[in-house]
Amino acid sequence: MLDRYLEGSVDRISPEAPVPVVRVQRESWALGGAGNVAANVVALGAQCDVVGCVGRDPEGDVLRERLVELGVGVNGLVEFPDRPTTVKTRIMARHQHVTRIDREESSDVSEGQARELVASAAEMAPRATALALEDYNKGVLVPSLITSALRLSENLAIPAVVDPKRLRFFEYPGATVFKPNARELEDALGERLRPDDQAWMEEVRARLACETLLLTLGEAGMAVQSRGEGLLRVPTAAREVYDVSGAGDTVTAVMAVALAAQASPLEAAVLANHAAAVEVGKTGVATVTPDEILKQQALFAEKEEP
Repeated sequence: MLDRYLEGSVDRISPEAPVPVVRVQRESWALGGAGNVAANVVALGAQCDVVGCVGRDPEGDVLRERLVELGVGVNGLVEFPDRPTTVKTRIMARHQHVTRIDREESSDVSEGQARELVASAAEMAPRATALALEDYNKGVLVPSLITSALRLSENLAIPAVVDPKRLRFFEYPGATVFKPNARELEDALGERLRPDDQAWMEEVRARLACETLLLTLGEAGMAVQSRGEGLLRVPTAAREVYDVSGAGDTVTAVMAVALAAQASPLEAAVLANHAAAVEVGKTGVATVTPDEILKQQALFAEKEEP
Protein backbone atom coordinates (compact mmCIF):
# COMPACT_ATOMS: atom_id res chain seq x y z
CA MET A 1 0.00 0.00 0.00
CA LEU A 2 0.99 3.64 -0.43
CA ASP A 3 1.03 6.38 2.18
CA ARG A 4 0.23 9.76 0.64
CA TYR A 5 0.86 12.96 2.58
CA LEU A 6 -0.77 16.30 1.79
CA GLU A 7 0.84 18.97 3.96
CA GLY A 8 -0.18 22.58 4.23
CA SER A 9 -1.46 25.38 6.39
CA VAL A 10 -4.83 26.32 7.88
CA ASP A 11 -5.89 29.97 7.89
CA ARG A 12 -9.67 29.72 8.06
CA ILE A 13 -12.70 27.53 8.70
CA SER A 14 -14.87 26.48 5.78
CA PRO A 15 -18.13 28.45 5.40
CA GLU A 16 -19.78 25.22 4.23
CA ALA A 17 -19.12 23.23 7.43
CA PRO A 18 -17.18 23.70 10.68
CA VAL A 19 -14.00 22.14 9.28
CA PRO A 20 -10.55 23.63 8.61
CA VAL A 21 -9.57 24.57 5.09
CA VAL A 22 -6.10 23.18 4.35
CA ARG A 23 -4.06 24.96 1.69
CA VAL A 24 -1.83 22.20 0.33
CA GLN A 25 1.80 23.21 -0.03
CA ARG A 26 3.53 19.84 -0.31
CA GLU A 27 2.61 16.36 -1.51
CA SER A 28 4.72 13.25 -0.91
CA TRP A 29 4.44 9.47 -1.17
CA ALA A 30 5.90 6.70 0.99
CA LEU A 31 5.73 2.93 1.03
CA GLY A 32 3.25 1.54 3.51
CA GLY A 33 2.13 -1.89 4.64
CA ALA A 34 4.27 -4.74 3.38
CA GLY A 35 6.16 -2.19 1.28
CA ASN A 36 7.54 -0.71 4.48
CA VAL A 37 8.71 -4.16 5.59
CA ALA A 38 10.50 -4.54 2.25
CA ALA A 39 12.06 -1.09 2.67
CA ASN A 40 13.36 -2.11 6.09
CA VAL A 41 14.77 -5.37 4.72
CA VAL A 42 16.87 -3.60 2.08
CA ALA A 43 17.91 -0.92 4.61
CA LEU A 44 19.42 -3.77 6.62
CA GLY A 45 21.54 -4.75 3.63
CA ALA A 46 19.50 -7.77 2.51
CA GLN A 47 17.72 -8.38 -0.78
CA CYS A 48 13.96 -8.62 -1.00
CA ASP A 49 11.24 -9.62 -3.47
CA VAL A 50 7.63 -8.73 -2.79
CA VAL A 51 4.56 -10.79 -3.65
CA GLY A 52 1.22 -9.02 -3.62
CA CYS A 53 -1.23 -7.10 -5.74
CA VAL A 54 -1.57 -3.56 -7.06
CA GLY A 55 -4.28 -1.92 -9.09
CA ARG A 56 -4.08 -0.88 -12.71
CA ASP A 57 -3.86 2.76 -11.75
CA PRO A 58 -1.31 5.60 -11.37
CA GLU A 59 -0.88 4.77 -7.68
CA GLY A 60 0.16 1.24 -8.60
CA ASP A 61 2.79 2.72 -10.91
CA VAL A 62 4.06 4.96 -8.11
CA LEU A 63 4.28 2.00 -5.74
CA ARG A 64 6.30 -0.03 -8.25
CA GLU A 65 8.61 2.92 -8.91
CA ARG A 66 9.27 3.45 -5.20
CA LEU A 67 10.06 -0.22 -4.66
CA VAL A 68 12.39 -0.33 -7.68
CA GLU A 69 14.18 2.82 -6.49
CA LEU A 70 14.99 1.00 -3.24
CA GLY A 71 16.19 -2.11 -5.06
CA VAL A 72 13.21 -4.27 -4.09
CA GLY A 73 12.26 -6.97 -6.62
CA VAL A 74 8.77 -6.40 -8.05
CA ASN A 75 8.40 -9.38 -10.39
CA GLY A 76 6.15 -10.98 -7.77
CA LEU A 77 3.59 -8.16 -7.95
CA VAL A 78 0.35 -9.05 -9.71
CA GLU A 79 -1.87 -6.38 -11.25
CA PHE A 80 -5.60 -6.69 -10.65
CA PRO A 81 -7.60 -4.13 -12.68
CA ASP A 82 -10.74 -4.55 -10.56
CA ARG A 83 -8.99 -3.62 -7.28
CA PRO A 84 -7.49 -0.18 -6.65
CA THR A 85 -4.04 0.14 -5.16
CA THR A 86 -4.50 0.68 -1.43
CA VAL A 87 -3.72 4.32 -0.63
CA LYS A 88 -3.89 6.04 2.75
CA THR A 89 -3.96 9.80 2.30
CA ARG A 90 -3.06 11.81 5.39
CA ILE A 91 -3.87 15.51 5.42
CA MET A 92 -1.49 17.41 7.66
CA ALA A 93 -1.57 21.05 8.77
CA ARG A 94 1.38 22.53 10.65
CA HIS A 95 2.54 19.00 11.52
CA GLN A 96 -0.89 18.17 12.96
CA HIS A 97 -2.91 15.26 11.57
CA VAL A 98 -6.22 16.71 10.32
CA THR A 99 -7.80 13.62 8.76
CA ARG A 100 -7.05 10.45 6.80
CA ILE A 101 -8.73 9.20 3.64
CA ASP A 102 -8.42 5.53 2.68
CA ARG A 103 -8.97 4.21 -0.82
CA GLU A 104 -8.99 0.43 -0.86
CA GLU A 105 -10.81 -2.79 -1.58
CA SER A 106 -10.47 -5.10 1.41
CA SER A 107 -12.73 -7.96 0.39
CA ASP A 108 -10.99 -11.27 -0.35
CA VAL A 109 -9.38 -11.66 -3.73
CA SER A 110 -11.17 -14.10 -6.02
CA GLU A 111 -10.13 -17.74 -6.32
CA GLY A 112 -8.53 -17.01 -9.68
CA GLN A 113 -6.60 -14.05 -8.28
CA ALA A 114 -5.50 -16.15 -5.31
CA ARG A 115 -4.12 -18.75 -7.72
CA GLU A 116 -2.10 -16.02 -9.45
CA LEU A 117 -0.64 -14.93 -6.12
CA VAL A 118 0.13 -18.54 -5.16
CA ALA A 119 1.94 -19.03 -8.47
CA SER A 120 3.88 -15.80 -7.94
CA ALA A 121 4.95 -16.88 -4.45
CA ALA A 122 6.00 -20.31 -5.72
CA GLU A 123 8.16 -18.66 -8.40
CA MET A 124 9.86 -16.24 -5.99
CA ALA A 125 10.35 -18.50 -2.93
CA PRO A 126 13.16 -20.82 -4.15
CA ARG A 127 15.56 -17.82 -4.16
CA ALA A 128 14.65 -16.86 -0.60
CA THR A 129 16.27 -17.64 2.74
CA ALA A 130 13.24 -16.43 4.72
CA LEU A 131 9.58 -15.57 4.14
CA ALA A 132 7.68 -12.73 5.81
CA LEU A 133 3.89 -12.83 5.75
CA GLU A 134 2.41 -9.39 6.47
CA ASP A 135 -1.34 -9.50 7.04
CA TYR A 136 -3.25 -6.21 7.00
CA ASN A 137 -6.78 -7.60 6.52
CA LYS A 138 -6.82 -6.24 2.97
CA GLY A 139 -8.07 -9.47 1.38
CA VAL A 140 -4.76 -10.68 -0.07
CA LEU A 141 -3.65 -13.26 2.51
CA VAL A 142 -6.54 -15.65 1.95
CA PRO A 143 -6.35 -19.25 3.29
CA SER A 144 -5.04 -20.76 0.04
CA LEU A 145 -2.14 -18.28 -0.13
CA ILE A 146 -1.34 -18.66 3.58
CA THR A 147 -1.29 -22.46 3.29
CA SER A 148 0.85 -22.38 0.15
CA ALA A 149 3.35 -19.92 1.62
CA LEU A 150 3.78 -21.94 4.81
CA ARG A 151 4.14 -25.13 2.78
CA LEU A 152 6.87 -23.43 0.73
CA SER A 153 8.62 -22.48 3.96
CA GLU A 154 8.51 -26.08 5.16
CA ASN A 155 9.55 -27.64 1.85
CA LEU A 156 12.43 -25.19 1.36
CA ALA A 157 13.45 -25.40 5.04
CA ILE A 158 13.43 -21.61 5.43
CA PRO A 159 11.89 -19.64 8.33
CA ALA A 160 8.49 -17.98 7.99
CA VAL A 161 7.79 -14.87 10.07
CA VAL A 162 4.12 -13.96 10.43
CA ASP A 163 2.76 -10.56 11.44
CA PRO A 164 -0.95 -11.33 11.90
CA LYS A 165 -4.19 -9.40 12.07
CA ARG A 166 -7.44 -10.43 13.72
CA LEU A 167 -9.40 -11.78 10.74
CA ARG A 168 -7.28 -14.90 10.14
CA PHE A 169 -5.30 -14.92 13.35
CA PHE A 170 -5.44 -18.69 13.86
CA GLU A 171 -4.73 -19.73 10.27
CA TYR A 172 -0.92 -19.79 10.37
CA PRO A 173 -0.04 -23.21 11.84
CA GLY A 174 3.58 -24.11 11.19
CA ALA A 175 4.92 -20.55 11.27
CA THR A 176 8.49 -20.25 12.53
CA VAL A 177 7.77 -16.99 14.34
CA PHE A 178 4.29 -15.64 15.04
CA LYS A 179 4.49 -11.97 16.04
CA PRO A 180 1.31 -10.36 17.40
CA ASN A 181 1.25 -7.25 19.52
CA ALA A 182 -0.51 -7.17 22.88
CA ARG A 183 -3.79 -5.77 21.60
CA GLU A 184 -3.99 -8.23 18.70
CA LEU A 185 -3.38 -11.24 20.92
CA GLU A 186 -5.78 -10.07 23.61
CA ASP A 187 -8.52 -9.44 21.05
CA ALA A 188 -7.98 -12.81 19.42
CA LEU A 189 -8.01 -14.78 22.67
CA GLY A 190 -10.71 -12.75 24.38
CA GLU A 191 -8.83 -12.80 27.67
CA ARG A 192 -6.23 -10.82 29.57
CA LEU A 193 -2.61 -11.47 28.69
CA ARG A 194 -0.20 -13.18 31.07
CA PRO A 195 3.15 -12.59 29.35
CA ASP A 196 5.13 -13.43 32.51
CA ASP A 197 3.40 -16.81 32.95
CA GLN A 198 5.42 -19.46 31.12
CA ALA A 199 2.65 -22.07 31.25
CA TRP A 200 0.18 -19.62 29.75
CA MET A 201 2.60 -18.49 27.04
CA GLU A 202 3.35 -22.10 26.11
CA GLU A 203 -0.37 -22.88 25.99
CA VAL A 204 -0.92 -19.97 23.60
CA ARG A 205 2.08 -20.94 21.48
CA ALA A 206 0.77 -24.50 21.18
CA ARG A 207 -2.70 -23.24 20.27
CA LEU A 208 -1.21 -21.10 17.51
CA ALA A 209 0.93 -24.08 16.39
CA CYS A 210 4.01 -21.92 15.81
CA GLU A 211 7.63 -22.66 16.67
CA THR A 212 8.12 -19.34 18.47
CA LEU A 213 5.57 -16.89 19.83
CA LEU A 214 7.01 -13.37 19.86
CA LEU A 215 4.66 -11.08 21.75
CA THR A 216 5.49 -7.38 21.48
CA LEU A 217 4.42 -5.41 24.54
CA GLY A 218 5.29 -1.81 23.73
CA GLU A 219 6.87 -0.15 26.76
CA ALA A 220 7.11 -3.57 28.46
CA GLY A 221 9.40 -4.98 25.76
CA MET A 222 8.84 -8.46 24.35
CA ALA A 223 7.99 -11.96 25.54
CA VAL A 224 9.49 -14.89 23.63
CA GLN A 225 8.20 -18.45 24.01
CA SER A 226 9.75 -21.16 21.82
CA ARG A 227 8.81 -24.82 21.59
CA GLY A 228 10.62 -26.83 24.28
CA GLU A 229 12.26 -23.78 25.86
CA GLY A 230 11.60 -21.47 28.78
CA LEU A 231 9.95 -18.09 28.63
CA LEU A 232 12.29 -15.22 27.84
CA ARG A 233 11.54 -11.55 28.48
CA VAL A 234 13.30 -8.87 26.47
CA PRO A 235 13.12 -5.45 28.15
CA THR A 236 12.34 -2.40 26.04
CA ALA A 237 15.39 -0.58 24.71
CA ALA A 238 13.60 2.60 23.66
CA ARG A 239 14.93 5.83 25.16
CA GLU A 240 12.70 8.41 23.48
CA VAL A 241 9.43 7.69 21.69
CA TYR A 242 8.35 10.20 19.06
CA ASP A 243 6.19 8.03 16.80
CA VAL A 244 5.33 4.31 17.00
CA SER A 245 4.17 4.19 13.36
CA GLY A 246 5.91 1.40 11.48
CA ALA A 247 7.67 -0.11 14.50
CA GLY A 248 5.93 -3.46 13.95
CA ASP A 249 7.10 -3.52 10.33
CA THR A 250 10.67 -2.90 11.48
CA VAL A 251 10.46 -5.78 13.95
CA THR A 252 9.13 -8.12 11.25
CA ALA A 253 11.91 -7.16 8.84
CA VAL A 254 14.69 -7.59 11.40
CA MET A 255 13.30 -10.95 12.56
CA ALA A 256 13.19 -12.26 9.00
CA VAL A 257 16.67 -11.01 8.07
CA ALA A 258 18.25 -12.24 11.31
CA LEU A 259 16.67 -15.70 11.04
CA ALA A 260 17.79 -15.90 7.42
CA ALA A 261 21.32 -15.21 8.68
CA GLN A 262 21.03 -18.19 11.07
CA ALA A 263 20.31 -16.22 14.24
CA SER A 264 18.29 -17.95 16.95
CA PRO A 265 14.77 -16.61 17.61
CA LEU A 266 16.01 -14.98 20.82
CA GLU A 267 19.00 -13.34 19.11
CA ALA A 268 16.68 -12.11 16.36
CA ALA A 269 14.22 -10.75 18.94
CA VAL A 270 16.94 -8.83 20.78
CA LEU A 271 18.12 -7.26 17.51
CA ALA A 272 14.52 -6.44 16.56
CA ASN A 273 13.95 -4.86 19.96
CA HIS A 274 16.92 -2.52 19.47
CA ALA A 275 15.79 -1.76 15.92
CA ALA A 276 12.32 -0.84 17.16
CA ALA A 277 13.90 1.46 19.75
CA VAL A 278 15.65 3.32 16.94
CA GLU A 279 12.51 3.45 14.76
CA VAL A 280 10.20 4.93 17.41
CA GLY A 281 12.78 7.65 18.00
CA LYS A 282 12.15 8.91 14.47
CA THR A 283 9.18 10.86 13.15
CA GLY A 284 6.80 8.95 10.89
CA VAL A 285 7.33 5.58 9.27
CA ALA A 286 11.07 5.05 8.94
CA THR A 287 13.71 2.43 8.21
CA VAL A 288 16.64 1.39 10.39
CA THR A 289 20.22 0.59 9.38
CA PRO A 290 22.64 -1.96 10.89
CA ASP A 291 24.88 0.86 12.15
CA GLU A 292 21.95 2.42 14.00
CA ILE A 293 21.10 -0.93 15.61
CA LEU A 294 24.70 -1.44 16.73
CA LYS A 295 24.87 2.07 18.15
CA GLN A 296 21.61 1.50 20.02
CA GLN A 297 22.92 -1.80 21.41
CA ALA A 298 26.07 -0.08 22.65
CA LEU A 299 24.09 2.71 24.31
CA PHE A 300 21.78 0.20 25.97
CA ALA A 301 24.68 -1.91 27.23
CA GLU A 302 26.36 1.22 28.62
CA LYS A 303 23.15 2.17 30.40
CA GLU A 304 22.76 -1.29 31.91
CA GLU A 305 26.31 -1.44 33.29
CA PRO A 306 26.45 -1.07 37.12
